[in-house]
Amino acid sequence: MSGFTLRLAQEGDAEAYHRVEDDATDLLREEPSLAGVPIPPTASAQDHAKVIAKGRSLTALVGNEIVGFAAAAPAGRELHLHELSVARAYQGRKIGATLLEALAVDARNSGYRAITLNTFRDIPWNAPFYARHGFVEVENLEGRPHLLEAHASDIALGLPAERRCAMIRFLD
Repeated sequence: MSGFTLRLAQEGDAEAYHRVEDDATDLLREEPSLAGVPIPPTASAQDHAKVIAKGRSLTALVGNEIVGFAAAAPAGRELHLHELSVARAYQGRKIGATLLEALAVDARNSGYRAITLNTFRDIPWNAPFYARHGFVEVENLEGRPHLLEAHASDIALGLPAERRCAMIRFLD
């Protein structure tokens, strides 16, 4: 981990999470294939604080600056990744990949069976990125109400259903 460190998220990280996510979401706003697709607003600092309070989120820092995070919360015996974001100025340094791997190690050591998430199926830094890190698409959401709810919420926000998918990484 050259040039950055990771730690467990702290209550005071929520405002920085909001700023980092908002910055990283500009990539979606600028993605040509999403022209005309409404990009939902990013999570508020209050929403991030609620996820951080569940004790499973990780923060990436360069010096004392928060530059990325993995916001996750339990969903039964699975850990659901609500958001993985890295500030654009720090992308390409393997911070996101390291956050994801650290989250998997922590989840496995804590007894979780898998990590789940919802994402864009066809955006290179979404589903293809997660697939390179051991995630597979969930074909049937039955039995995973948190994934079904997240998918329904995405659709209600105007995201195209055919471009969204749920993914899972089993932690054998």
